[in-house]
Amino acid sequence: MNTHAFSPDALPPLQREAFAHVDHWIFDLDNTLYSHEAKVWPQVDERITLFLTELFGLDGMSSRALQKYYYQRYGTTLKGLMEEHDVDPDDFLDFAHQIDLSLLDPDPKLGEAIAALPGRKLILTNGSRGHAENVAGKLGILHHFEDIFDIVEAGFRPKPERETYEHFLAKHAVDPGRAAMFEDIEKNLLVPSALGMKTVLIIPRTPDPFREAWEQAAIEAGHVHYVTNDLTGFLAPLASQAISPGEEK
Repeated sequence: MNTHAFSPDALPPLQREAFAHVDHWIFDLDNTLYSHEAKVWPQVDERITLFLTELFGLDGMSSRALQKYYYQRYGTTLKGLMEEHDVDPDDFLDFAHQIDLSLLDPDPKLGEAIAALPGRKLILTNGSRGHAENVAGKLGILHHFEDIFDIVEAGFRPKPERETYEHFLAKHAVDPGRAAMFEDIEKNLLVPSALGMKTVLIIPRTPDPFREAWEQAAIEAGHVHYVTNDLTGFLAPLASQAISPGEEK
């Protein structure tokens, strides 16, 4: 098993060396770059349910069940609505991301850790560019990222579809053998690992009451190379490859 749980201590030299070749750092957005305590994703989730309620005239429970059905079958509720009902994706995304970010505080330490990483930093999200810009902007880290690859850029094909990752890699000229992917959903790391990326699963520090237990578990699997509940702490030792003079390579 090559999965490594992260502790508050700095990554040991051999683990830091595992990232020494990385100069492309790819981050998911929701529940990866911020903690669930900010209550960002639950609002989006509720807005999606409300969209279905208004679209189909359903009660809340029926809308919720339909939402999860589409999510399980298509990867996102939006794709299900597009495939089965020809819903305008722009209308959906605008509606879903009308949320309150007042509980999302700036995170200068995360910004410093991202800024210190050697090479390029990119966001790859199943959300919209506008949502990513709003969230990363509120966190105070948006300027550290070269670009955002959103669900529109992906042609509305969500992670974990392989074609989405391949499109992202081609557009941004990313060599997956020199890249690392940070994600909060384990299945979204299957393709990155298969393509040759280092993968890191982000789990919450405390149980997230708005997500299923399986969605936030510390999964041990071959495609999950590292697991951490502290993204900032994990990144800090990787700055400039974090290989100090005198350490063996």
